[in-house]
Amino acid sequence: MTTGIGQGVGYRFTARLGNKDVIIETGKLAEQAGGAVTVRMGDTVVLATATMSNAVREGIDFFPLSVDYEERLYAAGRIPGSFFRREGRPAEQAILTARVTDRPIRPLFPKDLRNEVQVIITALSHDQEHAVDMLCIIGASAALTISNIPWEGPIGGVRVGLINGEIAINPTIPEMENSRLDLRVAGTKDAIIMVECGADEVDEATMVKALRAGHEAIQDVIRIQEEMRAQVGKPKSEYVPAKSNADLAERIRARVESQVANIVATRTDRDEREAELDDLRDIVLAEYAEGAEGVEPVSSAQIKASYEDVVAAEVRRRILTEGIRPDGRTPTQIRPLSAEVGVVPRVHGSGLFQRGQTQVLSIVTLGTPRDVQQLDGLDPEDTKRYMHHYNMPPFASGEASPLRGPKRREIGHGALAETALRSMIPPEDEFPYTIRVVSEVLSSNGSTSMASVCGSTLALMDAGVPIKQPVAGIAMGLISDGDKYVILTDIQGLEDHIGDMDFKVAGTKNGITALQMDIKIKGISDEIMAQALAQAREARLQILDVMLAAIPEPRKNLSPFAPRMTVLKIDPEKIGSVIGPGGKTIRGMQDKYSVKIDIEEDGTVYVSAADGPSADRAIEAIMGMTEEAEIGRIYTGRVTRVEPYGVFVEFLPGRDGLVHISQLSDHRIEKIEDEVQVGDELMVMVTDIDPAGKVRLSRQAVLEDWTPEEARERDRGGSRGGGSRGGGDRGGRGGDRGDRGGRGGSRGGGSRGGGDRGRRE
Repeated sequence: MTTGIGQGVGYRFTARLGNKDVIIETGKLAEQAGGAVTVRMGDTVVLATATMSNAVREGIDFFPLSVDYEERLYAAGRIPGSFFRREGRPAEQAILTARVTDRPIRPLFPKDLRNEVQVIITALSHDQEHAVDMLCIIGASAALTISNIPWEGPIGGVRVGLINGEIAINPTIPEMENSRLDLRVAGTKDAIIMVECGADEVDEATMVKALRAGHEAIQDVIRIQEEMRAQVGKPKSEYVPAKSNADLAERIRARVESQVANIVATRTDRDEREAELDDLRDIVLAEYAEGAEGVEPVSSAQIKASYEDVVAAEVRRRILTEGIRPDGRTPTQIRPLSAEVGVVPRVHGSGLFQRGQTQVLSIVTLGTPRDVQQLDGLDPEDTKRYMHHYNMPPFASGEASPLRGPKRREIGHGALAETALRSMIPPEDEFPYTIRVVSEVLSSNGSTSMASVCGSTLALMDAGVPIKQPVAGIAMGLISDGDKYVILTDIQGLEDHIGDMDFKVAGTKNGITALQMDIKIKGISDEIMAQALAQAREARLQILDVMLAAIPEPRKNLSPFAPRMTVLKIDPEKIGSVIGPGGKTIRGMQDKYSVKIDIEEDGTVYVSAADGPSADRAIEAIMGMTEEAEIGRIYTGRVTRVEPYGVFVEFLPGRDGLVHISQLSDHRIEKIEDEVQVGDELMVMVTDIDPAGKVRLSRQAVLEDWTPEEARERDRGGSRGGGSRGGGDRGGRGGDRGDRGGRGGSRGGGSRGGGDRGRRE
């Protein structure tokens, strides 16, 4: 259905995604872009544009596509928290959204297109109910579909959850809080083309069912885009395809095919194989070099491309027809594995994982609640307690290049490994630490992200983090030719480069915790997906066996270099007492006891220290500030003031009470200063608390082993604590002065104290 909007200058199309409407509008905004649409669900709105340059970008041998997601905090009614109060470099979540949009649209462009194509998605509004990422995929697809850009879409994208055991299509952000599955699926009308998933040990059969449900759910979104193309789509532009030389390719194939086949068949060591293949390539380059006698000059780039095509074809042929991989493995065989823990001193936990020539060192650091990452994005989540960061320096692949900080690939790989372990991290009320894991790739030959999952698991267990289950990861590949295909377990770099699929699967012995699939073809079937998941499970269990041989369970004790954390609860109304005016009290305790103290609004207090005794002293002080005085309990206090009628004793931090002269000793006292001085420590019992909170104390009750009732009786002038021992006039004098900070004997009345105590009991 289409209806005009904006006085006839726009068009509206509506599709169903799960139980909600997706509204796509075009013709009103960004009219100079090649294609522009807005996509709306609820009050979440994104603007997607797609534009192609008019000319070929010279000097490149790849398709120059860029996909950017621009997060604007005005979309959620917020001002950026940076110093400049404007958006700067993209946040991690924005980069991940751009990546998840890029991956499904990229395989559908012509392979020989060399014009620049730029897709930009801008968040205009975010209602905190409907996520942006799948709308970005739909928006990019719709903009490309109606644009002049050659593209073989449309596609759709949807989130699939698993809530109360039932598959949920397109759940909202609040609904996802109760989901065991966060599956994002993108695909064409005929096949799935991209998968991104985090899960809490979901089994393979349920995952296949969820993937199928997601593919079915996007069909109406694809249908409406086909209607858009028919009604408002622009004619596709002609483009100059990248130069190809079929005659050259055939001549090079004939020249090197047998030699390449021999090298691939006999050299299973990667370095030896690559060295011999490079030598043969250099010979061919010399033969076709400009000016060589009797040979038409050809660019070295064309020669290299044709030569690499021959190598790729031979590797693929051998796998498909003989079931033998470049390193001699069978399709389901894993490279040699090794695992170690405790390889780095001083750090809180470390793990070294190696699979073939892929080697990753993961290191854990434990921090306090104040170390959580503050997020400044559109998503409702504003902090992150568990972080995983991934680094791959140039030497890991035998290269030398400048270090420029993490690229999108590094951020994406780190996020995938983080997702794989997130559901296994213990909750904050069980393990209150902030957790950062850094995976350093030391050597790379295939699937460093899944090696990072394994290394991170080892490091977390070495650090004593009580993860629910250990997690391992494996990368699956695909070589296909028509209906014939072979699924590869544990792909290495060459197989990733020449293969049709990179399918990463992470999980525990019980189920899947993360998936990521990228393909270079136009989609894969349910059958291939199910077989890949089954092979991945077998490999995952083998890897877990090796990891558990290195460390069978998390260590019982934290590293001696990790902070010691204690959690306690206080009355939220007492938070102000602990913090003090302007934070003076809490800062003073942190300095005095060499600890860090973090307080949540609900009264949860985190105390971290380098050693146990420091934390114990700080905890004692905090409990003292927030503890309620208890009748009958004995405290050790300090005399803070001396008066003729008694002394004031601070028995809890910031809390004092009166010890009447009649209750100060087990013998008669003529002058208080003869018995105690300011600063002396006394053991006292709380005998009464009046409605105003004033506390009556007794030292004599401790010395005589009295009950609070007996102490109150004598405090009022009984046979032992009355006239004969400072009772009568002295007791009355104490009572008369009660308004000046203490209570006389009569105000410590037995009926009131007894009643309070009865209610407490």
